[in-house]
Amino acid sequence: MITVEEAKKLINANIRPLQPVTSELRAAFGHTLAADVYAPYDIPAFRQSSMDGYALIFGDRDLELSVIGEMAAGTAAQLTIRNGQSTRIFTGAPLPEGADTVVMQEKVTRQGIKVVVDDLQLVKGANVRERGAEVGAGALAMPKGSLLGPAALGFLAGIGITNVEVYPMPRVSLILTGKELQQPGQALSFGQVYESNSYSLSAALKAEGIGELSIVEADDDLEILTTVLKSELEKNDVILLTGGVSVGDYDFVIEASQRCGIQQIFHKVKQKPGKPLFFGMKEEKLIFGLPGNPSSVLNCYYNYVLPALKTLSRKDNSVKEIEAQLSHGYQKPAGLFQFLKGHYENGKATALHAQESFRLSSFANANCLICLPENTQEFKTGDHVKVMLLPG
Repeated sequence: MITVEEAKKLINANIRPLQPVTSELRAAFGHTLAADVYAPYDIPAFRQSSMDGYALIFGDRDLELSVIGEMAAGTAAQLTIRNGQSTRIFTGAPLPEGADTVVMQEKVTRQGIKVVVDDLQLVKGANVRERGAEVGAGALAMPKGSLLGPAALGFLAGIGITNVEVYPMPRVSLILTGKELQQPGQALSFGQVYESNSYSLSAALKAEGIGELSIVEADDDLEILTTVLKSELEKNDVILLTGGVSVGDYDFVIEASQRCGIQQIFHKVKQKPGKPLFFGMKEEKLIFGLPGNPSSVLNCYYNYVLPALKTLSRKDNSVKEIEAQLSHGYQKPAGLFQFLKGHYENGKATALHAQESFRLSSFANANCLICLPENTQEFKTGDHVKVMLLPG
């Protein structure tokens, strides 16, 4: 049995990011750029008004100006103004040839085709976006490693980009073991429980942006589980098995993984909940054997699986940990690192009731995991501890 720190180091040491792929821009949301993106054009591609108003020559600001036309966004025809002239102009429209300044429409007096500038603070170049002000042609627009969020996609679309090189999201398979499981909505027979792990894990995976997820059920039978595991290994980058990793007569995950040629990296971690955690590799594929209890599953997901998924897709792999004060004392077993479902607010962390690994109600109300090191048994009110903030 290894420590939590050792388990995390072993996982990290065995993971390699997935090979980059070309993605259509709309489909690249949430991905990490695998190559620098350079601007193919000046943006804006022409001198542009940033206000509704009047375009003019700055040196004519004290004159009564003739309005010779108007320029709207999308205008294809170019106008030219000379001394004593101006044009009505709208936000996003190209400046007429000869103009160098735009005065806001609220800062003029107009009568017929004549306008007088009322803006005493007007400066040359006011309300004008110069060509290439956003980014110049050939310049680095977005560096490799950037996370493509809404603004990033909009920016790249705005410079004419349609496809990008990104690190793909891993394909994930969730294999559910346990003949005691029944799907919600069905009647429970004696000894059965409703299956919930696929609901919590699929939601967590969706929140991470995992789009390719298969969910498969496997009976507590070595031959069946081995067949299912072999099949899922062929199609996926990451395998998550729930249940079947302890030492009971119907726990077949370890033996099935051996039959499939999976190299065991570790089995069992000095932690609570989630002690029976298994991690293995086959070529570049990752296999996590998660305990069956719902709280254990989520604890192992946030501590081990989620960081691994982020490494595969080249996302920021840091888990947000902060220091907090315990609002109440706590006694824990020696020799086990304990993760308590908790609530963090204003610098204080409170352990919730119902800490047992089979109870998910407290996890549903938690916004953090309180991290209690294995070598300390007693924690007092006011003690400083590490807290892992859970994703919202």
